[in-house]
Amino acid sequence: MNDLPVLTIITITYNAERFLGCTLTSVQAALDEVKDPRLVEYLVIDGKSGDNTLKIASTFSFISKIISEPDSGLYDAMNKGLALAKGKYVWFLNAGDEVFDPNTLKSLLEAFENNADVYYSDAMLVRENGSEVGLRSQFTPHTLPLHLKWQDFALGMKVCHQAFIVRKSIAPTYDIENLSADIDWEIECLKKSTEIHFIKTPLCRYLVGGLSIKNHRRSLIDRFKVLHKHFGLIPSIFNHLRIFWRGAIFARTHGKYW
Repeated sequence: MNDLPVLTIITITYNAERFLGCTLTSVQAALDEVKDPRLVEYLVIDGKSGDNTLKIASTFSFISKIISEPDSGLYDAMNKGLALAKGKYVWFLNAGDEVFDPNTLKSLLEAFENNADVYYSDAMLVRENGSEVGLRSQFTPHTLPLHLKWQDFALGMKVCHQAFIVRKSIAPTYDIENLSADIDWEIECLKKSTEIHFIKTPLCRYLVGGLSIKNHRRSLIDRFKVLHKHFGLIPSIFNHLRIFWRGAIFARTHGKYW
């Protein structure tokens, strides 16, 4: 790995003073275990926050660049991050999400020696107070395959976006008009991939309650648009009936999972 950086981590923020500190602290702890921190680039793409988000970010010296300007929403900001990223691989880690543990980056950089196109793992779900809900594959209907392929997304988001790392050269831009653009993005990445690598240890601690959860009805409509695009109309209608049935059964057995 002679070209630096190897990995670009991108964090999108907007009035994120409540959550950003825990994210950056987790990254700092992981970077402390990396032999050469130059292997990792860290970008903060901010939507012109009016709180202390930028002040908090400025206290962490490992941040490579902070951009703060108005944007057209989350996925517009993510596209800005992609355009700026210099790393061979890109990893989106939202404000409030954390690197799983201090050894995560060290292990991930070692895994990059496999030269795969996509790296993915499970995610540990956490609440705002930091308490663990459990692994996403165990506490939601989204079981995690050991040999991931794009067809596995027929029933929705198979892999947590923050547990999905992709080679930048195959990463498309996000559809800024679709709240389920992250599903579409992962599918497109997998379609372009020839080597996909599963990481046994979770990559992240994922804060439950994201943008799509807060806009649930529109998210469902946008998810249907994505699945229609990749799987066709009739299969998508059938699969959405399966999604709702699966969710109802899971909720009756395990309780509400978001």
